[in-house]
Amino acid sequence: MPTLIVTTGYRFYFFSHEPGEPPHIHVEGSGHSAKFWLGEVICARNYGFSPVELRKIERIIRVYRNDFLRKWNEFFNRRR
Repeated sequence: MPTLIVTTGYRFYFFSHEPGEPPHIHVEGSGHSAKFWLGEVICARNYGFSPVELRKIERIIRVYRNDFLRKWNEFFNRRR
């Protein structure tokens, strides 16, 4: 489960056993978690974050999106 960044109380990571899914990122913080697609930044699942927190997380993902995609592709292309 590679952690990509930890910032403002949120940990952004992906699972190493999800190569069949489109690029996405998981985020956890304050006992909550969510999953966001990276192609078009959209929340796929939310487990407890408030709408305000989701908007904040989405802004962070947009800032780091290219880095997340690069790391996703490097990781899963290396495993083929």
